[in-house]
Amino acid sequence: MQASPMQPLAHAPISAEEAARNRLVIGLLLISAFVVILNETIMGVALPRLMEDLAISASLAQWLTTAFLLTMAVVIPITGFLLQRLNTRPVFLVAMSSFAVGTLVCALAPGFPMLVAGRVIQAVGTAIMMPLLMTTVMNLVPPETRGRTMGNISIVISVAPALGPTISGIILNYLDWRWMFWLVLPIALGALVLGHLRIVNVTTPRYAPLDLLSVLLSALGFGGLVYGLSAIGEAVGGHEGPPVWMPIVGGSVIIVLFVLRQLQLQKSDRALLDLRTFISPIFTVAVLMLAVAMMALFGTIILLPLYMQNVLGLTPITSGLLLLPGGLVMGLMAPFVGRAFDRLGPTPLLVPGAIITSGALWSMTLLNETSAMGWLLTMHIALSIGLALMFTPLFTSGLAALPSRLYSHGSAVVGTLQQVAGAAGIALFVSLMTIETARLTSAGVAPVVAEAGGIHAAFLCGAFISLLLVAAAFFVKRPKGEAGAVPVGSH
Repeated sequence: MQASPMQPLAHAPISAEEAARNRLVIGLLLISAFVVILNETIMGVALPRLMEDLAISASLAQWLTTAFLLTMAVVIPITGFLLQRLNTRPVFLVAMSSFAVGTLVCALAPGFPMLVAGRVIQAVGTAIMMPLLMTTVMNLVPPETRGRTMGNISIVISVAPALGPTISGIILNYLDWRWMFWLVLPIALGALVLGHLRIVNVTTPRYAPLDLLSVLLSALGFGGLVYGLSAIGEAVGGHEGPPVWMPIVGGSVIIVLFVLRQLQLQKSDRALLDLRTFISPIFTVAVLMLAVAMMALFGTIILLPLYMQNVLGLTPITSGLLLLPGGLVMGLMAPFVGRAFDRLGPTPLLVPGAIITSGALWSMTLLNETSAMGWLLTMHIALSIGLALMFTPLFTSGLAALPSRLYSHGSAVVGTLQQVAGAAGIALFVSLMTIETARLTSAGVAPVVAEAGGIHAAFLCGAFISLLLVAAAFFVKRPKGEAGAVPVGSH
């Protein structure tokens, strides 16, 4: 068996100087990751404004977020290769440089195509940052305190996307939509400069091959699947294109070929994504639960601003502020959930978290054109509480169930499925909304009532999917003997 691509530095006694260095590296990665992840959902509240300014439909506008998530899903598998071949510092600089360039392109974009291109470039940097952060933490932080540190990562992964709509709503109330990027750009450049000055190398690179066929299959497979889901809404909206079943079926077939390719390559440790991570039942269930949770989170973040502005007639700033309490609740809960995980393990947190999340989504199916803002606020806070109880236990238990040689692959698998699920959730929810809204409109229903009906249909789908979370929550246990603590060479 080959040596670990990321040499753990925290599982053996370390000096005070090394401990301080590790804290600095993780701190800088957390701050940078927060900045880049924030942009996953910053477009949510802006979609109605962009649809008007750029003369595009909702099903086309959602690609500003879907293209971002889909690019991450394509690039994240490659980060497993980067994390093995390169040191921490150059990987960080590549990630933040790409994000800064993409932010500049978005700020200068004269129209929709260039704006999507800028989002794609941004996503490349974001895709590299998250596996870098998670893999570094798994190797530098001892098992007994991982829950606390993963709680901080949960803040980045869950709170940053939740705050995106709030921040963009405030900006849109006073400024042009391009300022969403002009205001982020100096922060991104500052993180890049700070990282250049202070980030140090904490890993030991080794040779790792890059299978270009796997990269191609990954891009075509995941891209085709999500495109097909989005094309359902496009077809209903009157846009011409290939039959919607073609990209869905084609993407699914190519994903099967991608999996078969990885099973072949992993025999010689050359897989782009080593699927031996799924040998662990705990990792498998945790990843599937994360995928469902991300579908719910991103689908909701896209739909709620459309509902608040197009159905309830609220302003962008009011829409953003209504989503702020939920984001703050997730942030405040994350450290406590991390400490509770270290003491109690995953089950006492996951079961109530899954039930609360499912209950919140079922409650959202009751939204209509006359719903009160207080009811909407309560449901969003409940959803945030449920997700906050789940994210840290799922990340920590899933990755801790793997041997250290699979950390980078486990992080890449988690990141890939997260983003594909998020992109598929957005595409599915928006498509269902578009289909039902068109059906009701053609039946003579008033536009506002029709759109409320479309959003109801999308949330109903999310509510049914959330039942899987409740069923799966009982099967995630603390790994016996903390598998993640296995030192290098002891596999």
